[in-house]
Amino acid sequence: MSTQMDIHEILEHLPHRYPFLLIDRVLSVDPGKEIVALKNVSINEPFFPGHYPHHPVMPGVLVIEAMAQAAAILTFKSMDSNPNKNMLYYFVGIDGARFKRPVVPGDQLILKVTSTRSLRSLWKFSAVAEVDGQVAALAEIMCTMREK
Repeated sequence: MSTQMDIHEILEHLPHRYPFLLIDRVLSVDPGKEIVALKNVSINEPFFPGHYPHHPVMPGVLVIEAMAQAAAILTFKSMDSNPNKNMLYYFVGIDGARFKRPVVPGDQLILKVTSTRSLRSLWKFSAVAEVDGQVAALAEIMCTMREK
């Protein structure tokens, strides 16, 4: 099953809001397996004025955060649920993070996240961020869900 999600549905699945919402659209999601999402990188991003202002580059930690947000959507779609006020979805681990090319204004960041393992409330994912078919970053990430 592969479905797209617009920003309205994304907002139902993530608690993040501007300026920290880093997913603009979901191109496809196969619950329990994988998600492909995108982030349009604009010069108007709030981090560009302070992060190499004469040569704006999207911070690598935010590329990883975008991967984690895509993983959260995949988890909620896999569980066929939305987040609620009593639960928090945390990014709890990262392994093998590598940055292969800078992400700059005008880029369209394509996030490909695959579920590799789940055990109770812990999920592990393989994630790749691409721009124009080139790998910008990759990582293995872990997330968990906890009650407040």
